[in-house]
Amino acid sequence: MRATFYRFALMETLRPVTRLLLALAALSLVATFFLPLWQIQLWAPQYPEGLTMKIWLHRISGDFDIINGINHYIGMKSIRAEMFPEFKIMRPLVGLVIGLGLLPALTGRRRWLYLFVLLLFVGGALGMLDYCRWGYDYGHDLNPKAAISVPGMSYEPPLIGYKNLLNFVAYSGPDYGGWVFIGVGVVAVVLSGWEWRLARLLRAQK
Repeated sequence: MRATFYRFALMETLRPVTRLLLALAALSLVATFFLPLWQIQLWAPQYPEGLTMKIWLHRISGDFDIINGINHYIGMKSIRAEMFPEFKIMRPLVGLVIGLGLLPALTGRRRWLYLFVLLLFVGGALGMLDYCRWGYDYGHDLNPKAAISVPGMSYEPPLIGYKNLLNFVAYSGPDYGGWVFIGVGVVAVVLSGWEWRLARLLRAQK
């Protein structure tokens, strides 16, 4: 009877090492409040050192004023923080994610771990879709009266990786904060897979 109860308890609760690692992973997301999430870089013969724009949870930084001056000639909109209404809610949302990551660590309930993993994937997918939406609008909604107009040309930045835009090479990808999110996602997936396998083995022993 005692052995049966012990196996049932293990099936329903997370192991201590899982709870510890999960708590550390969730708390590491605090770093994203102080690190840029995403970066866009541009290189051209006249800018061999490159121009950089960084996207944070609540603001943008970098050489976006210079980028705006260049893009004005091809009819692109000026980049401003007001273009990103998401800045108003991103910090509270990340705080919610941290709380949901701590919930399974504190309660030991496996179902909360699975929900945390699902939330990370859904949040990441929605974030990438939102970035795609912004990039498409930014690169396609051009002023037809711009000084330089190339018929059929658009200037949508790459989602991830490199892309040639006229005489510029553009790069887009995660920055330090983005890699923190990716790392937390990997840890959460590994832990959930580990716990799921353990619960399955214990059920097989019943």
